[in-house]
Amino acid sequence: MSSIITGEAVVLELRPASFAARALGLILDVIANVLLLILLIILILSAARNLDEAAVRAMVLACVVFSFVIVPVTVETLTRGRSLGKLAAGLRVVRDDGGSIRFRHAVIRGLLGFLEIYMTFGGLAIAVALFNDKSKRLGDVVAGTYSLRQRVPSEPRIFPGAPPYLQPWVAMADIGRIPDATARRAGTFVQQAYLMAPSSRARMAAALASELANYVAPPPPAGTIPEDYIGAVLGERRNREFARLRTAEQRNAAIGERLRKLPFTQG
Repeated sequence: MSSIITGEAVVLELRPASFAARALGLILDVIANVLLLILLIILILSAARNLDEAAVRAMVLACVVFSFVIVPVTVETLTRGRSLGKLAAGLRVVRDDGGSIRFRHAVIRGLLGFLEIYMTFGGLAIAVALFNDKSKRLGDVVAGTYSLRQRVPSEPRIFPGAPPYLQPWVAMADIGRIPDATARRAGTFVQQAYLMAPSSRARMAAALASELANYVAPPPPAGTIPEDYIGAVLGERRNREFARLRTAEQRNAAIGERLRKLPFTQG
């Protein structure tokens, strides 16, 4: 993850593309550009049979520049950093501050890309990317850009709840006002517990359960698993807050209905 602080003091959590993902997108772009070049050369050779050798060379050179520089720069400018290969790999080129690239960035990337990708057969781009924490190639370093992952797998949303053996107890328990920091840590633990090592998971569950016990009475039944205790308390807290909110909405609706029935007179 990469953290960027915007001008409004908002922290953005972004995921730079890995070296493998960038390599895949680059290979697809190179294949597309080479196929375009081959197609243009075939068209030129078939349509310019009467031209001399110097003219044909000039036209072939123009096709090389068009396929390897002009087309990539134009595509990245119009799509704000999404070429064909990056679209297939789920990537996008952005500025170092997280904003969309402009024509200036695309030109720098395109000109240096011709040097580091085609003239050195990708050797320079690989050498620079391997020693960069965001897998930047030379064009990205000079232009102030990097590739960002756009297709990020969504994490499963886990809703805490009481297991059957704790439902009678938690329904009668008195749950006080749990501090926001404590509730936030407990909620984060519930969402990420499946990613933790068993020893760390058990240790953190015991610590959070002990902290939540200061705001819940009476104590849970003997033998309660700390992780089940956390889920039961958070789930019941959520259900009670939702019930209070629904009761308040119904009360406000009833008051509004009564006010509409009052016989108001106009002066």
